[in-house]
Amino acid sequence: MYSVTKRIEFCYGHRLLDYGGICKHPHGHNALAEIEIRTDMLDTRNMVCDFSDIKRGIKGWIDRELDHKMVLRRDDPLVPPLQALGEPIYLVDSNPTVELIAKLIFTCAKEQGFNVVKVRVWETPTSFATYMGE
Repeated sequence: MYSVTKRIEFCYGHRLLDYGGICKHPHGHNALAEIEIRTDMLDTRNMVCDFSDIKRGIKGWIDRELDHKMVLRRDDPLVPPLQALGEPIYLVDSNPTVELIAKLIFTCAKEQGFNVVKVRVWETPTSFATYMGE
């Protein structure tokens, strides 16, 4: 079994609704995503996959959809005023936890044809969430 892991840095803001802690307030993170891709056999280039393919595909999606955006639940009362101001937002159906963000990136990688086995997103230098699929 072979694997490669690509690290991708991005920034995002969010808040958690129906939550009693300090994360109920809008705040931001400098995140680091680690995308692990595995295979039993190397390709004709003797690679699991090219890091530049991961960068182009998955980092491209992160840059377009998540980087420097407020990730908010669709029913968050902040959505209409932010939309009216033209602020960049990314809407999700449930609380935008780091666990959900890891799953979003995992799904993006799968949809692009990568044999992703794990996505880890570091929300802070000491805290991360991992999604490994169903």
